[in-house]
Amino acid sequence: MEIIRIPSIMREIAKDLIIKGKSIGFVPTMGALHEGHLSLIKRARDENDYTVVSIFVNPTQFVQGEDYDRYPRDVEGDKEKIEKIGIDYIFLPDVTSLYPHGYSTYVTVESLSDKLCGKFRPGHFRGVATILCKFFNIIKPTRAYFGQKDYQQALIVKRMVEDLNFGIEIIICPTIRENDGLAISSRNLYLSDEERKASIIIYQALKKGEQLLKEGVNPSEVSLKMKEILENEPLVSEIQYTGVFDPFRLDELREKQDKYLLAIAVKIGDTRLIDNIIIE
Repeated sequence: MEIIRIPSIMREIAKDLIIKGKSIGFVPTMGALHEGHLSLIKRARDENDYTVVSIFVNPTQFVQGEDYDRYPRDVEGDKEKIEKIGIDYIFLPDVTSLYPHGYSTYVTVESLSDKLCGKFRPGHFRGVATILCKFFNIIKPTRAYFGQKDYQQALIVKRMVEDLNFGIEIIICPTIRENDGLAISSRNLYLSDEERKASIIIYQALKKGEQLLKEGVNPSEVSLKMKEILENEPLVSEIQYTGVFDPFRLDELREKQDKYLLAIAVKIGDTRLIDNIIIE
């Protein structure tokens, strides 16, 4: 396993692999790796000749007042976890190598970026699209892997890849959960013991929504029931969105259709958590 810090070197390595006809699997991360990340890395390893994992806490996707400075970082621990899986390259650039003084170019995926999380984190998805566009240009992956927990992000990336003709296969992998259903996330580390216990209400609301939809209940009524469940948990300090949405356009649904996205974003105490499930 090699650690590459300079973008131009990573680009030359990728170029050489492509010339040799090798496939490259890419897993972008912000570090603080957990079982969700590791599941993506293992799948990328199994489905490609070479695998690249990036570790980069991207400043442009944090909006004002968010947790960039305190976002969990454990590079040495991350290296150990990745090495055990047995991949080829860790791309570990610093901020100045990707955003030098005077940097002024950004990528925006319109419409999809303004909904759900985009309403509450203006500019977040511009930062996500920009850094991934840069990574895709540097690494030239055959396939890139994302978790379903960040469904809106994955949908935006798929749209960007299609619109800009990258020719990369975007693979969305199942959400990895704790035994009680909580989606594994780096931000779970922020939760107190009491908040951690309360956080299972998110998955419970999603599962109740799934049950009601399968029973034929109208989506608008399902959304109201999910909100009611969340409101009954005292440690839910803010409900940013909850309900039934179109999985392609991300618009809230009021009528029945063949496929649904149930999605939630709440704050438990001061910690913002998101989760979703897809119903067919």
